[in-house]
Amino acid sequence: MTSTPKTAKPENPLLNLAFNIILPVIILQQLGKRLGEHGPVIALGVALAIPLAYGIWDYLSRGHKNYISLLGMVNVGITGGFALFKLEGLWFAVKEAAFPAILGVGVAASGFSRRPFIQMMICNDQVLHMEQILAAISTKGRQSDFAQLCKRSTLWLAGSFGLSSAMNLALALLIFTPISLELPDAERAQILNEQIARMTGWGYVAIALPLMVFTGVVIYFFLKRLSEITEMNLDALMRAK
Repeated sequence: MTSTPKTAKPENPLLNLAFNIILPVIILQQLGKRLGEHGPVIALGVALAIPLAYGIWDYLSRGHKNYISLLGMVNVGITGGFALFKLEGLWFAVKEAAFPAILGVGVAASGFSRRPFIQMMICNDQVLHMEQILAAISTKGRQSDFAQLCKRSTLWLAGSFGLSSAMNLALALLIFTPISLELPDAERAQILNEQIARMTGWGYVAIALPLMVFTGVVIYFFLKRLSEITEMNLDALMRAK
């Protein structure tokens, strides 16, 4: 008797926002001031542990690999390492720009492979009726149009990562200003924590939200063009309502 595989539970966006953005920002801004001399270091450790623990819990509970979350945890680890080694300023700016740039290069490269990123992202049986879609593409001889659509949409998504990299760099250069060496270590650590908190909060508001909208637009036009290629309406394409 064969058991039916479990379907991964959808991610809760409110939990994602709370554990990856809101709680770390509050802890970095407030907790370090209340725990004495070593408060900033403790606050940094707690603030970094929360999204790390959430990422592990999310993976275990939903039962599938999420490479974006994995990169996010690596990003958290590097941020903590920089802070604990008392690096600041330009180091953080370069790090904030490097991660989306690396993702953008990877996404762009996939556009020239047999499986562009947009296909991995959308073209699966959990989202679309792929059997019917592929049959329609084959019947109408539109394979080259579908391949071109996947490549073009993937490159647009890669461009959004490039824009994110530039915006992250500009924002980080504004936020991670030099901290006076004459200040006590605890005060310097608290100022750095507050800079990290501002970068986390403003990075989400000023960068992540607009890029989510941009990604949504790319997906919409991908589905619209796919509808034209297959001559199937959006309701017929979509498995997930």
